[in-house]
Amino acid sequence: MFKTVDVKIDEIYVPADRRKEIDAETISKLTDDMLSGEALKPIKVRDGKGRYVLIEGVNRLEASKAVGELTVGAYIVQARKF
Repeated sequence: MFKTVDVKIDEIYVPADRRKEIDAETISKLTDDMLSGEALKPIKVRDGKGRYVLIEGVNRLEASKAVGELTVGAYIVQARKF
């Protein structure tokens, strides 16, 4: 089971392939949920070189930015071995 940690949003790098998954409608719904007090499912990140790299949850990350959050709940996972 993963432990949720708060990660500073400005320390998260979003790879180009994750940016393609951004959906304005999803972000709008998530921001509405957040503003009404609902907690979002944590995103997934991995340790990178001096920053975190987003693995999953780009819309949740963008929604958190939209409502002015400075941190986001995240699971820190291991990078896949190839």
